Amino acid sequence: MKTTPFTDVHIALGAKMHEFAGFNMPIEYTGIIDEHLTVCNGVGVFDVSHMGEFWVKGPKALEFIQGITSNDASVLPLGKAQYTCFPNETGGIVDDLLVYHYEPEKYLLVVNAGNIAKDWEWCVSHNSVGAELENSSDRTAQLAIQGPKATEVLQRLTSVDLSAIPYYSFTTGEFAGCKNVIISNTGYTGAGGFELYFYNEDGMKIWNAIFEAGKPEGIKPIGLGARDTLRLEMGFCLYGNDLDDTTSPIEAGLGWITKFADGKDFTNRAYLEKQKTEGVTRKLCAFELSDKGVPRHGYEIADANDEIIGVVTSGTMSPVLKSGIGMGYVKPEFAKVGTEIFIKVRNRSLKATVVKTPFRK
Repeated sequence: MKTTPFTDVHIALGAKMHEFAGFNMPIEYTGIIDEHLTVCNGVGVFDVSHMGEFWVKGPKALEFIQGITSNDASVLPLGKAQYTCFPNETGGIVDDLLVYHYEPEKYLLVVNAGNIAKDWEWCVSHNSVGAELENSSDRTAQLAIQGPKATEVLQRLTSVDLSAIPYYSFTTGEFAGCKNVIISNTGYTGAGGFELYFYNEDGMKIWNAIFEAGKPEGIKPIGLGARDTLRLEMGFCLYGNDLDDTTSPIEAGLGWITKFADGKDFTNRAYLEKQKTEGVTRKLCAFELSDKGVPRHGYEIADANDEIIGVVTSGTMSPVLKSGIGMGYVKPEFAKVGTEIFIKVRNRSLKATVVKTPFRK
């Protein structure tokens, strides 16, 4: 298995380790619920160094990104990040990702860990315009410091004014004595905070500084288990569950990152434009159980007549709501907020209601 600059620390701290996307990653330390609530109420640190980072450079950089992603990167100012996806040729999604406008003619693409090889091959094979591509995934580490007390902790370690970095914006500066750290007001938890990108060799210096600075706030390391429950409470999609090579961004409710701007001829634009105009045969919805139980990926969804209308893609017991929550694809007529549906759990049908996300307000 691959490791991150922090793998030995996770093991020394007694984390429950497991393979994820080819990496030996911490799933939990003190327990998913405790870690989840730590992020909601205080501050926690996620090792997300397994994520992939691709640089796109040169005079053709924007043209390349416009042709391969669904969102409109031409409106992205310097210092801003954008959520987008790589559509494939068959109506699905290669991956969802972040695009950072780092410098004029220089962008950073941050992709999912499990898709690094696939995404890199996709980018290289679709680089017909001659943009300069660089895969720096193996040289780049990333920590996500999340929670309402994250800014206060991190501000002790940099002269950069963190309060001046709006949501989905970033800057590059010195952090904990390390130069060229990307400080990004993004995250996958809905609890606020920053994501830091830096060279592997600076990893332990930054890790130790953050945990020392966060002692008064009770800072804790957080595993991937709580990362999943936190993102689900916000209704954020997870590639491999809610998104994959067969789900279109229109079906997934990602029409807002699928822009049909003049002159933007991206992969499979015509098909997605047709879906947006004519409608789809299934839609991703969020639901909350009113019966006791936990929905899981792959469970069937039924209507009141016990007819199968869809399938659960993500599900958990919400640590904040203390009820079962999930997302799944259903026939469009059942995706409306307030609709009653039933989740098939073994030999039972558990009553649920379609709700608007985020679950955690």
